[in-house]
Amino acid sequence: MVGCVECGTRRNPCRCRVFGPTLGCVAFCVAAVVEWPIGAFVYIFKHIKGKRIMGHPARVVYPKVSNCMPI
Repeated sequence: MVGCVECGTRRNPCRCRVFGPTLGCVAFCVAAVVEWPIGAFVYIFKHIKGKRIMGHPARVVYPKVSNCMPI
């Protein structure tokens, strides 16, 4: 089985999470495929905006999707 595991959390009785981090990783990859080329193009003209676009999957998408599932 391929997936992400997060152990040591206090969000559930077994103290391990598999489903949330795995979905977060998948959502991160999908968002990165779309946003990184756009961010690289924008970076040519506006450096700060391009960095913000390229960092969006790691800063926003992964944590939101991963934290919505306590399992």
